[in-house]
Amino acid sequence: QVQLVESGGGSVQAGGSLKLACAVYGYSDIILQMGWFRQVPEEERDPVACVDDYREKYVDSVKGRFTISRDNAKNTLYLQMDDLQPEDTAMYYCAARSAGGTCSLAASWYTYWGQGTQVTVSS
Repeated sequence: QVQLVESGGGSVQAGGSLKLACAVYGYSDIILQMGWFRQVPEEERDPVACVDDYREKYVDSVKGRFTISRDNAKNTLYLQMDDLQPEDTAMYYCAARSAGGTCSLAASWYTYWGQGTQVTVSS
């Protein structure tokens, strides 16, 4: 069983920064692809970024502002978010999949999900 636990959310003003973390518990050595998604109430869960052994991918709206990284020694995924804007306000979720190859920005690709951490950006 794999469990994902997010942390690091909070409230910031526009232009500020936050760093999210997602700790992986359980069979962490089988996790090869991970991603961050975000969701606002009554809307679909949207992709933010993903990472595998060789690459990172980002949606256009966060390129140059967000950085996804992974510390395998700590079994933790990170999302550094800089120059945050009100439109970044959402519940942020981490996701994981135990498969090789290129990571995907499709939510349906992932098997394991965390409970989410709220990010609120005020103008």
